[in-house]
Amino acid sequence: MSEYHKPLPKPSPISAVLRLCAMEKLQKCGGCGAFIYYPRPRCPHCLSENLEWRNVSGRGKLYSYTVVRRASSRAFADGPYVLAIVELDEGPRMTTNLMAEPEKIKIGMPVTVAFDDVTPEHTLVKFKPA
Repeated sequence: MSEYHKPLPKPSPISAVLRLCAMEKLQKCGGCGAFIYYPRPRCPHCLSENLEWRNVSGRGKLYSYTVVRRASSRAFADGPYVLAIVELDEGPRMTTNLMAEPEKIKIGMPVTVAFDDVTPEHTLVKFKPA
């Protein structure tokens, strides 16, 4: 593992659980049944506080993407890289990085989760082609 110089996420008390679960679990609402991403104290669909952590598949499909060739910050100037929105099989969409060559990407392609251990304390959730 080389030294990592990019900014790292600062988890809230709720999202810290997600980090511990290493993206193998998402919140699911006991009121309406929706899976929720990002973690929060209430369901954004029905406002229920009856949320549980449930196992998820780690699979989804590419909903949208862009290839970043000129970063807006020096911290991310290691481009080009693929900034993507992945729609998880369970329903929620999340912004992430897609670990793939830009020429081989197609909207709707199946993807699977990939974990990037950037420091001993931080694992970033990314995706790769399935």
